[in-house]
Amino acid sequence: MRTPQVVVVMGVAGTGKTTIGPLLAARLGVPYAEGDDFHPQANIDKMSAGIPLEDADRWPWLEAIGHWAHERAGLGGVVSSSALKRSYRDRLRSVAPGIVFVHLTGDRKLIEDRMSHRQGHFMPTALLDSQFATLQPLEPDERGVAVDVSGGPQEIADRAVKALDALPDIPA
Repeated sequence: MRTPQVVVVMGVAGTGKTTIGPLLAARLGVPYAEGDDFHPQANIDKMSAGIPLEDADRWPWLEAIGHWAHERAGLGGVVSSSALKRSYRDRLRSVAPGIVFVHLTGDRKLIEDRMSHRQGHFMPTALLDSQFATLQPLEPDERGVAVDVSGGPQEIADRAVKALDALPDIPA
């Protein structure tokens, strides 16, 4: 039997991290943490004003997510985080070395359409271009899977579970 994994659901805004994360957590039988809840208020204020975050803004946020993931090591959990740059994922791994990433990917037009129909979220559609410009997809040496976001949430969660199941076990 596999040790429960700590999964970071990553991707640009609008890919469905907040929708797929809880579905994935439920399927894996582990708790879910909303990555946006780890942002300090200053970050939320910036993004709400349409101002992209700088790396210095992200470090405390990534550290907080990493600490949550570290505390869940061996127990499992799912947390959302854009984790757009390799350096951000490296920061998360420096705190929680065993994490695995589920990169939600999709067509920009589809993602923009989904974002335009969201209610009550602080990330405006105007920042989508900066998100795509910043995105560095998972590299071959990073433990994780890419999952297409076309279709409904249940289909996407199914693809994520299957992709995670196909990952080889980490040697002890």
